[in-house]
Amino acid sequence: MKNYAWAFIAFILLFAQPESVFAQVSGKKIIDLTYSFDKETIYWPTENGFQLTVGFKGETEKGYHYEANTFCAAEHGGTHFDAPAHFYKNRATVDQIPLDKLIGEAVVVDIVQACSANADYLISKEDILRWESKNGQLKPGTIVLLRTGYGKFWPDRTKYMGTDKKGSDGVKMLHFPGLSPLTADWLIKERKIKAVGIDTPSIDFGQSSTYETHIILTKEEVPIFENVANLDLLPDKDFNIVALPMKIGGGSGAPLRIIALLDQ
Repeated sequence: MKNYAWAFIAFILLFAQPESVFAQVSGKKIIDLTYSFDKETIYWPTENGFQLTVGFKGETEKGYHYEANTFCAAEHGGTHFDAPAHFYKNRATVDQIPLDKLIGEAVVVDIVQACSANADYLISKEDILRWESKNGQLKPGTIVLLRTGYGKFWPDRTKYMGTDKKGSDGVKMLHFPGLSPLTADWLIKERKIKAVGIDTPSIDFGQSSTYETHIILTKEEVPIFENVANLDLLPDKDFNIVALPMKIGGGSGAPLRIIALLDQ
């Protein structure tokens, strides 16, 4: 299925709520990789949570039912997209990202065992090479999704982030796995990946204070997807991703609706 068809399917899904994380369109199985935005949505300790304010809900004076709400949310929280501008000057903002960087063939690299043993685990080149020994070398232009297993903790902040403390003190207490800077650099230079996603709050591990992995990826305009859901429902390879962030002009990031398309 061509990129335009995937984008059309994703457009429909942005305005629809499937009965489950599974759906079927045009002979494809669709898996939703997005957490709902609600009062349980996890945000960075320095950010406020998602807020939905009811403007009106009920029957109008003219006799028809009507609902309308206002929401307030930080760019970076829940399942979301990091634009290159997030960590590098003069790089693309959300509205400037070409759609073909958000759509394409994808793989899941499973490092659950290592991450279960070490909350501060840094995903290494060896982890990727181990995946390649079973599945073949990553093709240029692949979207790489990293499965640490931390999705099973959502939405428990303490288990998912290592702390439920808010503010700058909470940032110092974060513990969760991430992609090592050296591996990020290698994936860009040696495997020429298109984008990368992870089932944790950040592509950098929780104890990072310099965010080197973010800097390396954003410098090279590699899109980042964080807090990706349901990676345990995906195969190692042979599926496609459509990741469409809210098109915020000048945004450094945005809420993201991300789906996987699998052959039946």
